[in-house]
Amino acid sequence: CHQLLHSCSSSKLGRRWLSVTNREPLFLVSGSIRLSRDPSVTGHLTSLLHRLSSDEDAVFKDRLSSCTSSWQVLRLLRSSPHVSGVSAASVLHRLADLEQDDAGGLRDPVTLLSDTALSELCARLEKDSAELEDEVVIQALQACTRLYLDPWSRLVVRLVSESQVRLDRGQLSIGALCSLGKALFALEGPNCAMLAQAMRHLQNKDPAHWNTSELTSVYGMMAAGLAEGGRYQDLLNEMNARALGLAPKMDPITVSEILGALVTLSQVQALPLVIALCKQAVRHVPNFADTELAVVISALMHYGHSDHFFVEALERHVPKTAFTAHPETITKVMQYFGQRRIFSPPVFDAVAESFVYRADEYATGQVSRQIAALGVVGYVPREAGRLFRKVESVLSARFSQFQPKALLELLHACTLLQRYPLNFVSKVFSPYFLQQLQEGSGMDRVMLAQLTQLYMTVKLECPFYDGPRLLPKLRVKSFLFPGRSLETPVDPHLYNTVKTGLVDLLGARSYFASRVLTPYCYTLELKKMVTDRTLNFPLDVEIKLDEEGYVLPASHAEVYKRIALCVDGPRRFAANSRQLLGKEAIKQRHLRILGYEVVQIPYYEFEKLKNKAETVEYLHRKIFPHSYRLSW
Repeated sequence: CHQLLHSCSSSKLGRRWLSVTNREPLFLVSGSIRLSRDPSVTGHLTSLLHRLSSDEDAVFKDRLSSCTSSWQVLRLLRSSPHVSGVSAASVLHRLADLEQDDAGGLRDPVTLLSDTALSELCARLEKDSAELEDEVVIQALQACTRLYLDPWSRLVVRLVSESQVRLDRGQLSIGALCSLGKALFALEGPNCAMLAQAMRHLQNKDPAHWNTSELTSVYGMMAAGLAEGGRYQDLLNEMNARALGLAPKMDPITVSEILGALVTLSQVQALPLVIALCKQAVRHVPNFADTELAVVISALMHYGHSDHFFVEALERHVPKTAFTAHPETITKVMQYFGQRRIFSPPVFDAVAESFVYRADEYATGQVSRQIAALGVVGYVPREAGRLFRKVESVLSARFSQFQPKALLELLHACTLLQRYPLNFVSKVFSPYFLQQLQEGSGMDRVMLAQLTQLYMTVKLECPFYDGPRLLPKLRVKSFLFPGRSLETPVDPHLYNTVKTGLVDLLGARSYFASRVLTPYCYTLELKKMVTDRTLNFPLDVEIKLDEEGYVLPASHAEVYKRIALCVDGPRRFAANSRQLLGKEAIKQRHLRILGYEVVQIPYYEFEKLKNKAETVEYLHRKIFPHSYRLSW
């Protein structure tokens, strides 16, 4: 008895390892595929699968790849009296490609798996399995797992038995071992004895001599679940080293598949390989399929890596494809630019224009992520009027389809861009919506901060707003907190240098306060400002003046005028330009509304100063542009 069959018996294989599907037992259709001795199956079952020439196989595969439905595949199968073993396995894989749904099952298993033509094909595979090439037997077995056939059906048992025979010979290629590994993992999981034997064969082959195709196959097998829990990490380390050397020779498909596998396998130590693959991806940006480009961008976001040349390649490519690319690919580009703080008007304008025409193609989550990216960099596209009218129409038509968190992200991003969809903001503050936000994992600090800033914005910038209020218990006291806060911490080095310059300018440290939390949060009622609740705006530096413009001590209570110095380091701007981020722009906007005179000290101006005298003169010009400076 072969190893798998013995281990299957002890582990109740009929239960299936395929835990990705929640389907009913109907999907274990041992009776749907009728075998060769079933008299109800008609056809020439005594004939072996034909050995066709390579040209005939190529013609059949071309016709097969052009099929867009399982019905077309089965019609092609009925019209082809001669089918080779390779083509038979390809038919099963094509049916799996077309019929697998997002829930991990088949769309219409009863109709598909009871089809006479498919039953006859499976019967031929079972009957002729001993005569087929190694790769064909294994590919057919893998296709059976993708079609969710019963592991105890005669076809699957026969193919497993034949695979064991071929494995015992020790002559399987790396590609065949990988396909067999995926199939066995799907059938029985990681503890299968036959799978362990296949992995020993694979580990005996030196990765230093593998080509890109072999590397891709092994990465794909590992990412399918075999390497969970840190298994085979030594082999993966050798593969990463080999892939690093081959990266300059990789084609678009290989780059995409390996990057995707590295993410799935959590290869955090493989950053040098990620960087090398990113450099290679620059060359392939125009040649990536949409799904491949989306995988590459997702991997770069996962590893937090950005490359100037890759960004330039996207800036050349995306404006040409914004109207035709897959919605998720466009969304990933926008998400990547937002995460890496990349300011790119050519991309943003092209995507905004295309959004106006193809908004219906985007899922609600994709709409939210695109607008959120614009909010991060604080960029209002050229087509802003048409863009936000379209966003409003999407909100009106599909409001109930938005996930609560995605809707909050969208509305908060709109306020960062000085767009105020008040009809929908009022719904966000309703008890029903807040309850929806609370469900599941609950509201984290970022969500509470977004709600608070959203509420502050409509009260400060939309004085006519008279909708529901955000309950005080849901408002945060500060937008600055560890992690993903709505404020960027001040750059320590720049802050200390500015502080030293202010002491030289004002004469004493007591004439300014630093890192001040302002006690302001106002609501508009009866056309006047009243204190509603304390919300702390963190200020970098605060200077107080009297009516004649003289600087007061920081501890002085009676103040005529307040000056807020925003000491803006590099992280408060886009990574590739001097564009102030959206969250910093809204802070300065609100401070002005609250009565502060805002003075911006950007790093790119301050870093040009060469000595103490230039520093003091610069600060005087910025803070007191209309007065003479006294020397101390």
